[in-house]
Amino acid sequence: MKISAVVLTKNEEKNIEKCLKSLQFCNEIIVVDDFSNDNTKEIVKKFKSLKVIKIIEKNLNGDFASQRNFGISKASFDWVLLVDADEEVSEELNKEIISIFKGKLKSDAYYLNRRDYFWGHEMKYGEVVDVRNRGIIRLIKKGTGKFLGNVHEVYYTSRNAGHLKNYINHFPHQTLTEFIDTINIYSSLRAQELFDAGKTTNVFDILFTPLIKFKVNYFLKLGFLDGVPGFVYAFLMSFHSFLVRGKLYLK
Repeated sequence: MKISAVVLTKNEEKNIEKCLKSLQFCNEIIVVDDFSNDNTKEIVKKFKSLKVIKIIEKNLNGDFASQRNFGISKASFDWVLLVDADEEVSEELNKEIISIFKGKLKSDAYYLNRRDYFWGHEMKYGEVVDVRNRGIIRLIKKGTGKFLGNVHEVYYTSRNAGHLKNYINHFPHQTLTEFIDTINIYSSLRAQELFDAGKTTNVFDILFTPLIKFKVNYFLKLGFLDGVPGFVYAFLMSFHSFLVRGKLYLK
């Protein structure tokens, strides 16, 4: 059984090498690049001697689901592993995927747990707890569903979905500047998505939804146990919620 890996990139020169090294067990790697203007593509090209790598440039246009579906359509093999450029497949997950492919596959899609590292700290609580424990569908068989949602896209399938136990490692927002820049970009995309869907907001939503989100992530989901990184993460994700609603109100 052969597998294609699909990686989305946009100015990922800091992360892409680690990501590609973790995918060397795959039979093919497809990099869908949103016209990076740093050294991302040059770093990818040096791996071509190690693995069959295709670099395809395509404008994201604020639609991550479409970008993922496009990458899947370019895969040569039936099974596709989807990884972001700031992620890597852990050695344990590598072995687990190889192991299930040696036997009879019981599902047409698989949830993979994701383990977040923020400012050198492994995050175990708060905002990230759901993807850490419940996982996200990232290993799929072509033709069994599709990604939907411009931002925070989700794979929808009517087929049986299994769950692997090991982790994708995620290294987001390694500086405060990067985190704030990302929040600004993603909040604009999310506000536009809500606006296009006919959603509205008001002053109470703008004021209280971010506050409630902070309390849920920091207290109910035990984000305080992650120390200073836990507080910063909860605070800035609440700020993201504020920006989404503020930008939606302005629209």
